[in-house]
Formats: sequence, C-alpha cells, structure tokens
Amino acid sequence: MAANVSAMGGDATLLAVVGHDSASIELQKCLQGYGVRTTFVSDPEGGTTQKTRLMAGAQQIARVDRDVRPTARTQALLLEEFRRVASGHDLIVFSDYAKGTLDHLPEFLAAAAALNIPTLVDPKRTDPAFYRGATLLKPNNSEFIGLFGDYTSEDELLERAQQVLGELSLRHLVVTRGAKGMVYVSKDGHLGSIPTHARDVFDVSGAGDTVLAALALALARGTSVSEAVHIANVAAGIAVSHSGTYVVTADEVRDQLYPSRQRAPKLVDEETLGKLLLTHRQRGEVVVLTNGRFDTLHPGHIRFLNEARAQGDILVVGLNSDASVRELNGSAHPVHSFGDRAEVLAGLAAVDYVVEFDAPTPLKLIESLEPDVLVKGGDYQVHDIVGNDVVSARGGRVAALAFHDGYPATRVVPKISAVRDQ
Repeated sequence: MAANVSAMGGDATLLAVVGHDSASIELQKCLQGYGVRTTFVSDPEGGTTQKTRLMAGAQQIARVDRDVRPTARTQALLLEEFRRVASGHDLIVFSDYAKGTLDHLPEFLAAAAALNIPTLVDPKRTDPAFYRGATLLKPNNSEFIGLFGDYTSEDELLERAQQVLGELSLRHLVVTRGAKGMVYVSKDGHLGSIPTHARDVFDVSGAGDTVLAALALALARGTSVSEAVHIANVAAGIAVSHSGTYVVTADEVRDQLYPSRQRAPKLVDEETLGKLLLTHRQRGEVVVLTNGRFDTLHPGHIRFLNEARAQGDILVVGLNSDASVRELNGSAHPVHSFGDRAEVLAGLAAVDYVVEFDAPTPLKLIESLEPDVLVKGGDYQVHDIVGNDVVSARGGRVAALAFHDGYPATRVVPKISAVRDQ
C-alpha cells in the first residue's frame, strides 16, 4: 500500500511492527527502493509477517502466511510511536488485517481525530463499532456483508451504506465489489456506483491495497470523493492486469485517465470533440471554452489562456477559420494560416483541445459543445459575450477575465506585415 502511494506521486511513511530478523531488513530495503520512509517498532519476541506465494509459471496456486501477533507491550509502543509521528502527515491509512497490530485501532483513530487528520480504514473485523469515527471506511463486498449484513440489490446496498455513515460517524464509505465495480456514499449526500474499469484480469492480489492507496492520495490532494473513487477504480484495473502484487505508477494512471492527451492530437473536429467532452464530464471534469483568432500570439494571450484553464479542468479553444478571420478583419488577415495558429495553440500546456469554427461568431460552437464555463478577455463585458445567454440558461458560468494590455494587434500586425513584404 505504501509503495503504491509513493509510486503514484505521494510522500509515504510506513509505521509497522517487525521482528529482529532478516525479513525486516529486506522489507526496509525494498521500501527504500520505492522511496517510502519507514518507522518500525521491533518486537523481540515475534517476527516480521511474511507471505510466500507458490507460483506455477505466472499463476499463483497457493499462499503461505507467517503471522506473528505482537505482544501487548509492542502494541503499546506502536501507539506511542504513532502519537509521536502522526502530526507530520496530511492523511493516515490503517490496514487492519486483524492480526493483532491494530487491536487498539479506536485509540489510534481518536489520536488522529484530536490532530484533525483524516483517516482511511481497510477493515477485516466484523464489529462495526471498532471503526467508529474513521473518515473513510473501505470494505470489500464480503467485508461489508460481514459488518452490516447482506443485501439483495444495489439500491438496498446504498441505503444501508447511508445508514452506516450516521451510525459510525463516518464521512465516506466506499465498497469495492470486484467485477461489479465500486459504490460510494458520503455524508454530504453524494453517492454513486462506478463500473469496473475494463481490462483483462490477470491477478487480483493487492488490488484492495491499490484502491486504498489511490483513494488516500487523491483525497489528501483535495480531490472530491467521486473523482477519488474513479481514480482508484482505474488504478485497480491496472493492478489486476499484472501478475503478483503490482505497484501502479502515476504515469500509468494518467495514461488511463487522460488517453486523449497521450494518444490523440489536440486539434479535433467538432463531432469528435463532443464525444471527448462527454467522457470528461462523466469523470466530473469542468469544461471551459474560449475563442478567438490568436493570429499573433503574445504574452498577453499566454496569461489569458493560463487563467482560462484555471477556471476548470479542460480548456477548449475555438479558433476562427482563415475565411472567418478575413471576413472580420479584411483580406490582409490572417497573418498566420489556421494550421500554424492551431499548431502554436496546441503546443501550450494550458490548452487541451483546439477546434475550428467558420462563422463570424462562435455561437453555434457554444450551442454544440455546451461548455460549463465560457470565458473571454476583460475587454468584454459579460453581458456582451456571445453565448452568454446560452451558457447561463444551462446553469453554466460566463466570465470576463483580466485584460492584459500592451500588445495591441493594430500595432503588432503592421510590423509583421512590413517585414513579410520586404
């Protein structure tokens, strides 16, 4: 779990009980290889937990576990060490395997609550009260049934999960259900079901730890629980497509979350863009649209586009065709062809997609793409922005961003034209 947090871009510390043995040394070296800090409490009477997988080729056929229950003194030392180091962390994850290490979990949760640090718990016991006060509880399907009873439909599952939030003072409950995906409910009323991220399943070992790691990292970064669950679902899909307890990396998750950024050009036609934006909206992402000629790109444009991108998650630039620029500005324009202007815009990190429109105004494009946010430079008043009524009527937002003066096209274009004509 800690290795996954680190590989996905987090800063992880593992607090655990180990023995005086070679396995603890090997474990520390392994974790250091993943960039995980370790805080070990050594139990002189026990040993380091070990899991040995018996493989036939790439297929696991059995697993042999060597578990050693920590002594009461070791458990007390673990709680003492937790209280010492907890304050330096944004979020705390408890993986409770019911092997003795977290027999005093309620005291750990109380200590974290006193420090106002969110907690995520992966449960293995059947006493619901044991997990009271956690920020997020993440049982799998069989663990949920063991804790809260069976259900006959997804609606019944969601209803029971909502009841559990109040009974245990939880903020979120996420249930992983294997091939049926994941469901989540939150105290603020958000709930939903996310289907499995379709991939070939090779080995489910460690998938739950991957989910927990991705959830923890996303929530620590301030991501909404619905988006965090989506990210965790994607990460789990990657994990189960590999043999063994695979460690998922940040690049792999990004490639799955944003395939268009990796495999498709930013310049797209209107029909294709509509389909791409539908996928982004299903992920809960906010689509921002701006438009313009962008014939002589300058620092003012760059600042504006960066600010436009900050209004949401996906920035689409509607770019006037050469014909529409000529219609608006005369036969001497544009200075740069549509292809050149589009290529420059597509090279900017702030821009996710560029789409051509051939009309004097982008009204039809706005009606087609239905952006969540429509922005223009501050030389416009909001009520004068084309498409303001369309976006506002759908509950969207229209913004006139700060105008970056000092780069008037009326001054720049004649200079370019003069040089070109020499």
